[in-house]
Amino acid sequence: MNLDEKLAQLVGYWVDQGDDLVAPMAGEMATSTKYEDATVHGIGHLTRVYGTRPVDPVARAAWLWGEQRRLQEETRLGIPAIVHEECLTGLAAWKAATFPTPLAWGASFDPVLVEEMGRLIGESMRQLGIHQGLAPVLDVIRDPRWGRVDECIAEDPYVVGTIGTAYVRGLQDAGIHATLKHFVGYSASRAGRNHAPVHAGPRELADVLLPPFEMAVRDGGVRSVMNSYAEIDGVPVASSDELLTGVLRERWGFDGVVVSDYFAVAFLHTMHAVAEDLGAAAALALAAGIDIELPTGDAFAAPLADAVRDGRVEESLVDRAVLRVLAEKEELGLLDATFDEPPTEIDLDTPAHRDLAQRLAAESVVLLSNDGILPLELPANARIAMIGPNADSPEALMGCYSFVNHVLAHHPDVPLGLELPSLAGALRAELPDAAIDVVPGCAVEGDDASGIPEAVAAARAADVAIVVVGDRAGLFGRGTVGEGNDVDDLELPGLQRRLADEVVKTGVPTIVVVLSGRPYAIGWALSGASAPAAVLQAFFPGEAGGAGIAEILSGRTAPSGRLPVSLPRSAGAQPYSYLHPILGGPSEITSADSRPALPFGHGLTYTSFEHVHLTAPAESETDADFTVVVEVGNTGSRAGVDVVQLYARDVYASVTRPVAQLVGYARVPLEAGERAVVRFHVPAGRLAFTDRRGVRIVEPGDVELWVGPSCEERDTSATMRLTGPTHDVTASDGRTVAVAVETGVRA
Repeated sequence: MNLDEKLAQLVGYWVDQGDDLVAPMAGEMATSTKYEDATVHGIGHLTRVYGTRPVDPVARAAWLWGEQRRLQEETRLGIPAIVHEECLTGLAAWKAATFPTPLAWGASFDPVLVEEMGRLIGESMRQLGIHQGLAPVLDVIRDPRWGRVDECIAEDPYVVGTIGTAYVRGLQDAGIHATLKHFVGYSASRAGRNHAPVHAGPRELADVLLPPFEMAVRDGGVRSVMNSYAEIDGVPVASSDELLTGVLRERWGFDGVVVSDYFAVAFLHTMHAVAEDLGAAAALALAAGIDIELPTGDAFAAPLADAVRDGRVEESLVDRAVLRVLAEKEELGLLDATFDEPPTEIDLDTPAHRDLAQRLAAESVVLLSNDGILPLELPANARIAMIGPNADSPEALMGCYSFVNHVLAHHPDVPLGLELPSLAGALRAELPDAAIDVVPGCAVEGDDASGIPEAVAAARAADVAIVVVGDRAGLFGRGTVGEGNDVDDLELPGLQRRLADEVVKTGVPTIVVVLSGRPYAIGWALSGASAPAAVLQAFFPGEAGGAGIAEILSGRTAPSGRLPVSLPRSAGAQPYSYLHPILGGPSEITSADSRPALPFGHGLTYTSFEHVHLTAPAESETDADFTVVVEVGNTGSRAGVDVVQLYARDVYASVTRPVAQLVGYARVPLEAGERAVVRFHVPAGRLAFTDRRGVRIVEPGDVELWVGPSCEERDTSATMRLTGPTHDVTASDGRTVAVAVETGVRA
């Protein structure tokens, strides 16, 4: 291979790139290189051929098959391209199924269902000739003001790691290479601002931000990783050989391909100012360990060629990256592919997709409060007032990286391309005998209060009012949450709180449903005279989200979601994490209260559960596994699912430790009156932390263990002592907790 042929394998080309804002600074960074010129020597990646604008899947597949044949027949080496697409909430393509957003995955606490979802998404992608998916996002939530919270799974690294790894397994079982995003630190930006500097210490990096990525690499076998846009303590990750090579490859043994986030290599020159030109930016990124520049070859094409030819960059670095890319193409079967017959019939939204989307949506709904109004027990011919800007809005069910909000927002004349009933439409189907009146009352944003009197009148005429508030996902100022839509307060946008308050004041039983991409400061809705009768939180539940919420409201299904992120008290209390040390909580030496309105792990249901008889060994070695046993009982009158949460606290340690840390969890379905014994087989490594040397260790000492309905409540507890010498954690130490559930027995 000559240099031009090598570099062609290290870049992508965005065939449909235009002015639509579907990536940061996409307009400013648009390439002027013609496609024919960019592919003379082949190409590494084709960027989002299905996901940039609405294209008919069958017609675009025919084009893609032909283009792959052209690359085989008309370039000297005949190497086809890798095709990558976004797939965070399902394949981001027209007419493709859209699943709940990742924050809803976290609320479900169900890695098994998420893995099944990943497999279905991957199967759709394979039909279309796609090879790589830019998901999952493994950023741990650190500040709900950050616009990309809806793309994240949880504020707990273990939940992020287990559920994210499940998604990786599902996608890769279908033959699609998953891509971990965004390695690393992106979510820890100052004040929750997108692309803002990160000042995380090495311990926060090692103990909170890196573990989910390590799990997906070592336990999930992920084949691709994408760098973070962040700069950590002044060093942009795209130029960090310490992270991209030292941690990822040398410490963890990753042997796949590292791709740049879109324009991240060029940003080393234009935004970080650590490279004087694009050639210098390419040199930094390549040396650090980035193998492929996406979405186009702004730096890895001509600028890198010039830098190699004039001696500024050693060609051996190019060779290293090319060998990794060719190995990936061989692994994907591209080097032997024939591209004979493109598909002529494609269904990207089958009954199987919709069934799973509804199951995951229902599992992810979190019942925050309930005075007994739910499940609804309405008289025949009851009248329901559906009020609020999100009551009859299909788009309100979808996250930022759904095709509907990510792309179709730029094409208002194009139909949605899939069945997408709003919550009002779904509730009509769920309760066909009820009369449902829909009144928006106000918009998601803005200060127009003219519709509120009509909403109040509708509520007064109804037996029950359901006020549906929250977000509208979008990008870069279009919407209230999503990439680039960061906020400096956490009140509901616009006049939505006022709308809810006015409806509650009517005295009509009122349920508030929050459809959002971030948790809002809604403590006012949870207690006091202005509180509604019940509050449901749904994090962008996807195409079947309306049906999933409707079956919760009707009582056909009991809610089982739990908060994957603390419900904030206020914006001023941020950043907050339940994983705080003693000094991170409330105390008598400050008048500021950092406690959340509701804690991590909280969620009600339509029955009641008890947790009793927690047992753990009195002692266990620092390098050994131990088993914790708890008895769970459904003490209510109907079936339900309990999310059993095992927490731990290191009582005294050589560095400060969190007051609570989730060790393991399990979804346990129980009939009324049924009991079960849950066994958590815990590797000692789940209690590891980074010591003063910068080494991950398990330290001897006392550990408190408890099970409860959230991180703040202890239903049953025990204390054990870790004994023996301090243990330095290695790759052979376990990272996940095995759970066994035996129903019909007692501890």
